[in-house]
Amino acid sequence: MGYDRNAPKRPVNVSLNEDLVRQAKTYTKNFSGTVEDLLQGFVEKEAARRKEEDAAIDELIDTMNAFHLEHGLLSDEFEQL
Repeated sequence: MGYDRNAPKRPVNVSLNEDLVRQAKTYTKNFSGTVEDLLQGFVEKEAARRKEEDAAIDELIDTMNAFHLEHGLLSDEFEQL
């Protein structure tokens, strides 16, 4: 998927735990870059999860449609009641 790495940067307001931010800054010299990299990972993982979920739903629909074509609808036997 990726994203446009050349897109302009813009400030955003995010509320984060002060202690966690302090600790994180001891491990990175570029806190914003690190957060951006982590956010990219999240977006890619979530996009893949949703694509997989959509594929599973499509497969289920195809399976049910094939079942209905072969056997008819389960409610057909009660049509004349």
